[in-house]
Amino acid sequence: KHVEERLQASPIFRQKLVNVPLKLDYPYWVDDPDFDIEFHLRHIALPKPGDWRQLCIQFSRLHDRAIDLSRPPWEMYVIEGINNVDFLPENSFAIMLKVHHVAVDGIAAAELSLSLHDSEPNPDRPRRTRRLQPSPTPKTTQILSRAIVNNIRASFRTTERLASQLTRRVRDQFSAQKVEPRQVEPVPKTRFNKEVSPYTVWDAVTFEVSDFRAIKQCVPGATINDVVLTVCGGAMTRYLQSKKETPDASLTAMVPVSVRTAEESAAEPGNKVVMVKASLHTIEPGPLKRLALVSEEMSHIKANAISAREMIELEEAMPALSMLMIMKSATAAWGPGKTYREQHNMLITNVPGPQQPLYFCGAKLAMLTGMAVCLDQIGINHAATSYNGKLVIAPLADRIMMPDPENYADCLRAAFEELKSAAKKTSINSGKKGKASGQGPR
Repeated sequence: KHVEERLQASPIFRQKLVNVPLKLDYPYWVDDPDFDIEFHLRHIALPKPGDWRQLCIQFSRLHDRAIDLSRPPWEMYVIEGINNVDFLPENSFAIMLKVHHVAVDGIAAAELSLSLHDSEPNPDRPRRTRRLQPSPTPKTTQILSRAIVNNIRASFRTTERLASQLTRRVRDQFSAQKVEPRQVEPVPKTRFNKEVSPYTVWDAVTFEVSDFRAIKQCVPGATINDVVLTVCGGAMTRYLQSKKETPDASLTAMVPVSVRTAEESAAEPGNKVVMVKASLHTIEPGPLKRLALVSEEMSHIKANAISAREMIELEEAMPALSMLMIMKSATAAWGPGKTYREQHNMLITNVPGPQQPLYFCGAKLAMLTGMAVCLDQIGINHAATSYNGKLVIAPLADRIMMPDPENYADCLRAAFEELKSAAKKTSINSGKKGKASGQGPR
């Protein structure tokens, strides 16, 4: 009942995909006339003793199962029996909301999950549940007619977008502000740059947001996201060293960047992200120096990359058949994204969350975390989320490439402690200098 009262928060909960014959247009979102909440909401329990490792294994197994795309592409699991985790209250239960990436990006997934919660344990005003009447599913003839019209419109939009971008490019060429392109460094190959198996492992490590803020303040211009990238890079270096596979060049990360505008609701179906490549400068031994290089790298990317918003708009404006031919040509030449993915050693995504407590059926949310996806040639993905003063980094990796996720969790803690210790020493030294300068004549 709690979930059903909140399904109106987003159309994603009740809509499914309908494919267009012969792929003449992109698939459509339509209301599912046979929507059944009993199918999407499942109730399970951990075996005794209900410890953290059992919960991680259960999450991984549920994650590995394919979602039924003939229905709205989401599932929710209520997992009881969490009784032996030292950092969680006794008799806790977990809510795992699993949504297909075709429907949401990271920010939309987080907001979708949060829409099922309340800002207080027992809200005074009960929610009113409207009886939703699903729109009729369009007939094949209607879909084909719409596809023809959409392709004609898309052709004009593509021409308009290209002309607009060409004009901007010419203008930029004559602009006084030009930044020299950086030299492309070689990307090392690691155990994660292979085809992935169907099986994954997952873990999560919790930190204090205040510690991340203190670290970033030691490097002018740095952000919390820069600190997350630096911690993940340091952790991976440690992990590979423990396997005697020390990389001979700096590791790189694929970093999703959201391009949703303020007018676009995160509850709307779809994916509004582009991927950028960032060096993690793991060859640099000094932790704060490494953070400074990562911060400079991200600033450079934001200043010089092609407008992410323009790229998304161009893709959306392009006719479906044209996009299909482009993708088939690229796949035939290089494989399905293989060449591009090989230039990255990991995926890192950071989605900020609310900094006040939330409640589900009156129970306080103790921990909020995420699970990403693994791709061929990128066998590990870090999902960073923050909630109520805590920041969680949750790596999901191929089980064959990473048979010991608890070891990698220790590497994340060690990389963070190294940064925290260096930041603390810098703050102490800065304080001493300030006191010394204050003792001179005024």
